[in-house]
Amino acid sequence: MTAQPIRANSILPARREDIELHTADGPTLVGELALPADRDPVATLVCLHPLPTHGGMMDSHIFRKAAWRLPALAGLAVLRFNSRGTSSVRGTSEGSFDNGRAERYDVAAAIEHAEYADLPHLWLLAWSFGTDLALMYGCDPGVDGAILLSPPLRQASSQDLSTWAESGKPVIALVPEFDDYLRPDEARQRFAAIPQAEVVGVPGAKHLWVGDAETVLDEVVKRVAPDAYPLPRTWDGPMSYGDASAYADRTVAAFSDVPRPG
Repeated sequence: MTAQPIRANSILPARREDIELHTADGPTLVGELALPADRDPVATLVCLHPLPTHGGMMDSHIFRKAAWRLPALAGLAVLRFNSRGTSSVRGTSEGSFDNGRAERYDVAAAIEHAEYADLPHLWLLAWSFGTDLALMYGCDPGVDGAILLSPPLRQASSQDLSTWAESGKPVIALVPEFDDYLRPDEARQRFAAIPQAEVVGVPGAKHLWVGDAETVLDEVVKRVAPDAYPLPRTWDGPMSYGDASAYADRTVAAFSDVPRPG
């Protein structure tokens, strides 16, 4: 079969199943688990999405592309879910958005599901609002580390950072050069509280990573499945295509306040 370029809406082979996560405080959350089609996964990404009140969901474009590509290209399991009260094509999770408070139970349910499924090497892949959830609630014994996309450090406290520092677990922050909320130099200062944290400034990128998904996925795979780095840009096997129009009316903005100048 002739190799075809991997495009934004390319879907590569995987074992995909709809899942439900059951939280300790009651709500049932909808999600999906994507596994390599023909082998056991080498590691697992548990995705924590951007702010749902501004369009964040399990299908926010980086997570959608991770689930569509990384099981085949890197042998990764990708677990995505809608936090409480959040909707996507997959459905709507029960409960109501709680501005990062009750969402602690959502994070715990996702980690528990991955552990129950005996998935290996759990990494949190968190974006914007999701990065605060990861920092506040994700330093779990079953988690190997965290990769933070566009972390605003709005809700995570100094104690949360200390918890990660004391754990010694790797924390990688991918920070866009032109982020609306936290840029690389300031991020390096803030993340100095975690000695093992690595801040990667991404030239030219913005908070929503539009046009930079390949860079993000490469950086993720470099840490979680280094044998698959760098990711190929073509695929010579079966390929289908997703309907991107299903997400045309959804943004992945993180906050409603006015972006910083410049």
